[in-house]
Amino acid sequence: MAAMPPAAPPMRLFGLEPLRAALEYAGMRRMRRSELPRGDGHPIVIFPGLASDARATAPLRSFCEELGYAAYDWGRGLNTGPSGDVETWLQTLTDDVRAMLAGHLDGVTLLGWSLGGIYAREVAKRLGGRVRHVITIGTPFAGEARHTRAGLLYRLLNGRPARLDPAWMARLRMPPPVPTTSIYSRSDGVVAWQACVQPGNARHTENIEVDSSHCGMIWNPAVLAVLADRLRQPLRGWKRFRAAS
Repeated sequence: MAAMPPAAPPMRLFGLEPLRAALEYAGMRRMRRSELPRGDGHPIVIFPGLASDARATAPLRSFCEELGYAAYDWGRGLNTGPSGDVETWLQTLTDDVRAMLAGHLDGVTLLGWSLGGIYAREVAKRLGGRVRHVITIGTPFAGEARHTRAGLLYRLLNGRPARLDPAWMARLRMPPPVPTTSIYSRSDGVVAWQACVQPGNARHTENIEVDSSHCGMIWNPAVLAVLADRLRQPLRGWKRFRAAS
């Protein structure tokens, strides 16, 4: 695993986030998708980042549907972070996802952006065999609040700082027992990239680096190309990503 960063990304990167995200959105609109691999129709549940909702992830959901997957929003509206007892909150979220997938026999891919990726990883640990793949995008599961620029936003939404005890932090660092992909960017202006890197010694985990902002990562063309490749991985036939593919 990468050494933990001393702090959040530099302010110069943070200040460029809106412009870079806008350029990445424009790139997505121009992206040629006809050559991307088609999907097998299995369900995907998409978890938004902090202070975002289905409107922010709509382009990502449409992209997955265009490739041939059954894509679902997490169904909880604006993501303000867990409330009350975290364990109970996560179990309720898991029950909601299980109910959402009641009509599907195929395994599900859980896809999360930023804080939503932490939900995807933790729900996967509770759903067990129903999950075929977890993909996170700019998710700081291996870091702390001080390794992101989102602390003030979390405080504004919840009236309290984002804090978890060491035991919980250790749990979040453990990957789910299914193929798990972490997509990260060294030029992320919100989350320290080192906090998004999972151990490389497990046969079912991988880290894929892209050049992207944080806010525009879910519609960055390079990220979408990686997603198309990762989503097509067959059930029980997952292989690590190879850029040449």
